[in-house]
Amino acid sequence: MLILDGKEVSNKVRASLLPRIQKFVEKTGRAPQLTVVIVGDDKASHIYVRNKKIACEKLGMSSTILALPVTTTQSQLNQTLHQLNQDPTVDGILVQFPLPAHLSSHEVLEIVSPDKDADGLTYKSIGYFFAGQPIVRPCTPAGIMTILKHYNISVEGLRAVVVGRSNIVGKPMAQMLTEANATVTVCHSKTKNLAQFTREADLVVVAAGRAGLLGKDDFKKDAIVIDVGMHGSGMGGKLCGDVRFEELHGWVAAATPVPGGVGPMTITTLLQNTCLLAEKRARLSV
Repeated sequence: MLILDGKEVSNKVRASLLPRIQKFVEKTGRAPQLTVVIVGDDKASHIYVRNKKIACEKLGMSSTILALPVTTTQSQLNQTLHQLNQDPTVDGILVQFPLPAHLSSHEVLEIVSPDKDADGLTYKSIGYFFAGQPIVRPCTPAGIMTILKHYNISVEGLRAVVVGRSNIVGKPMAQMLTEANATVTVCHSKTKNLAQFTREADLVVVAAGRAGLLGKDDFKKDAIVIDVGMHGSGMGGKLCGDVRFEELHGWVAAATPVPGGVGPMTITTLLQNTCLLAEKRARLSV
């Protein structure tokens, strides 16, 4: 079984970003800038945000964390986002979800400008994407496509199943695979006899959000398995995905591990998107 190493792909992509970032600094006198907005005290969210900031700074990009108190009102959050939209030194904006219960993600996704949407997930960004005119692409599915390309895995003509239909992964993943000429089926929590679909697929992307949902018996021989899940309560308390990875050896052709598979490329695609948005705003060719 070929292990699809997201760390290896991530390192290669980040290396390719370095000359672009250097060129941007030479032309504009500043580094591409990502501002991350986080509201409240969720520990996991703060860890994710800190990792994104560290990743930016390692590449010579600039990153600012706007940590707002849990008492922040919708009006205050909206005002902050409007100000970031207008700030000429901010190239990318990312609002860390989940938000506290009293705040509306719907309003956030309406407000952030698609020209600064580093995640590629606001309503306008998604509209451009599904219309075939993306400004940037949603990070996780775009990262998956980069992994497949790195390992010379063409999806053209393959039967693909995407397990999950979220706006963050499932729906844009299905769209990207369709654009790449795969024949795509989307399954979800209401799908009857899920294994009937996954066993017939050449490629399965699992983004169900359920630890250890699928194993060897759910895939056909020599399938390609992409696991988007990330859970902290697996066997022995270790991180695990939606797929029981240890069962796949000697059965499937290729698979992503957890951790070290899709995760690193999600953050790297965020850096790519921020760099691309900065270049577009500065009218620099890629």
